[in-house]
Amino acid sequence: MRRQAFYLDAPGGGRFCLVSWPAGVPVGCILYIHPFAEEMNKSRRMAALGARAFVERGWVVVQMDLYGCGDSAGDLGLASWAAWLDDISHAWAWLRGQCPAPAVLWTTRGGSLLAADWLAACNDLSPPLLMWQPVISGKQHLTQFLRLKAAGEMLVDADAQAAMAAVRADLLAGLPVEVAGYELTPALASGMEASSLRLPERYRGRVGMFEVCGGERVEISPALGNLHQKLKVSGVDADVDAVRGAAFWQTQEIETVPALIERSTAWLDQRLS
Repeated sequence: MRRQAFYLDAPGGGRFCLVSWPAGVPVGCILYIHPFAEEMNKSRRMAALGARAFVERGWVVVQMDLYGCGDSAGDLGLASWAAWLDDISHAWAWLRGQCPAPAVLWTTRGGSLLAADWLAACNDLSPPLLMWQPVISGKQHLTQFLRLKAAGEMLVDADAQAAMAAVRADLLAGLPVEVAGYELTPALASGMEASSLRLPERYRGRVGMFEVCGGERVEISPALGNLHQKLKVSGVDADVDAVRGAAFWQTQEIETVPALIERSTAWLDQRLS
């Protein structure tokens, strides 16, 4: 495996990209879209292990930090949902120029929302989607993130509700807010809140959605099950499955879920390569 790190030219400064190349002719290429805020940091180990496993199977993998995230230029306090969608377009164009083989979008958590919105806005409606623990509702995702402010300040229920109302009032007034050490802009919050895991009507790519279960029963959530049924009714070739493991995107210690990587690698082998 050969790795290449560079900054991709984009408005506002370079976007840090890490590209992993397999030995020999690639069977395909993958663009990874990371999750939001602290979930990105918690997921880095799993993303690195997943990328290595995919490269060993012959895939080129590009991992890019979005604007204001990780080692990319800019501050999160200046980021917007639209700018992140543009980042995906820049990375996708670079990847397709480097690798003409079949290309896949791989996401974790909130990255699924960005992928869906990006597909709705672009002309390419065929890229397959490999999604880890996909977020289905941007509005719910934003609410859960804002709750971290109340949790971090150890507020009781009544005070927590007041704090949430104040945060939303600031965002509606066009003011950025700080939540769990992350500055959230109104442009980023409104874009996330309006997003959902809806695929364009003309989308005909293949979809693999995988969840992690930490309890005794390993089964997909009702929300993901409902989405799976909707996709099938609309004609999308979608697979869904659950594996046992820790919620690596939110655990205090860095966790890994080898079963998730193994299941994803098998899906890529069976469905796409």
